[in-house]
Amino acid sequence: MTFRFDKLGVVIAAIVAYAAFLAPFATFRANRIVPGQARSIFEALPSALGALLLAVVIVGGIIALLRTPLMLRLAASVVALAALAIVIGTAGGFLTPAGDTFARVAPASGFWLLIFAFTLLLADVLTRLDLAPWGRVGVLAVAAVAVGALLFSGSWDTLSILKEYSSRSDSFWAEGSKHITLALGSLAAAVVVGLPLGILCHRVEPLRAGVMNVLNIIQTIPSIALFGLLIAPLGWVAAHVPGAAAAGIRGIGTAPAFVALFLYSLLPVVANTVVGLAGVPRAANDAARGMGMTDRQRLLDVEFPLAFPVILTGIRIVLVQNIGLATIAALIGGGGFGVFVFQGVGQTAMDLVLLGAVPTVALAFAAAIILDAVIEMTSTKRRADSE
Repeated sequence: MTFRFDKLGVVIAAIVAYAAFLAPFATFRANRIVPGQARSIFEALPSALGALLLAVVIVGGIIALLRTPLMLRLAASVVALAALAIVIGTAGGFLTPAGDTFARVAPASGFWLLIFAFTLLLADVLTRLDLAPWGRVGVLAVAAVAVGALLFSGSWDTLSILKEYSSRSDSFWAEGSKHITLALGSLAAAVVVGLPLGILCHRVEPLRAGVMNVLNIIQTIPSIALFGLLIAPLGWVAAHVPGAAAAGIRGIGTAPAFVALFLYSLLPVVANTVVGLAGVPRAANDAARGMGMTDRQRLLDVEFPLAFPVILTGIRIVLVQNIGLATIAALIGGGGFGVFVFQGVGQTAMDLVLLGAVPTVALAFAAAIILDAVIEMTSTKRRADSE
């Protein structure tokens, strides 16, 4: 019998083998800041459960390695991910001494590598299945429900990141609200300003080069530097403009973070608006003129609908970018999940860093999938309308 290997499967199988046999599965610490002690799968779990998990990941790695049917690969990735998500909670309870509230158990590199390997396998299968946009959103919703169920079940409560959350639950949701407000608010402001500016740049060609050059320069300024540059002018505004301080405008805090994110957001919105409008077929415009449409009617009824998928791509870039950049706002008192990231760095508490980093990554990932689906649906509708 001749076995045929899948190219991506070779990489996945190698990661699985290293993570299962060589890398630590969990880390135990006597408290939140002391160095951790690595534990393998068999050291972190009861022997029977450890053997079962090892069998699951080995079988999953073999299925990924060989050119197996897509549905079998799908089942292997889902089962492996579910098993890993369940047993890591068991590891927390198994390694934590009874009654010890200071001990911390965290997933180690082996766990994260296994998650990465089987997520990569799942993503490859879903790509080959070529799911419809709503199908991809449905997969995201199922994954979110599964993670939510594990969180509410309490099976992860013994893990260090959940212990950090339990002592900061109120501030977590407050900072999360600030994070989302910063990301979405700056995006909304950029759309309100960027769309008309992009239309103007498309219509007035001499203006385009100057505007795009300015926006490109802003984009090259490091985020921390831009936050710092805004402190002085906004501080002056707060001190000298009546009502500015009462409206929340000051040198540090939400205002400079909002302005910086807004400035970073302009380039993708303006550039994609120009590119989208430039890509409208000349025949469509000629037909609209022949029907007696005014410039405004052509823009709203012909050009903008045809350019919308490209414009939406710019909005997607901005949203994902802003969700990540909003983390830096904590350095100037803007709040957000970055508060936990920088507190954790200052206290050498990596679990606190993860408390801020994990939801940021999850939000950006979910936003990318949802907007990708919306872009594909609008592109499909555009092609259908043009036919």
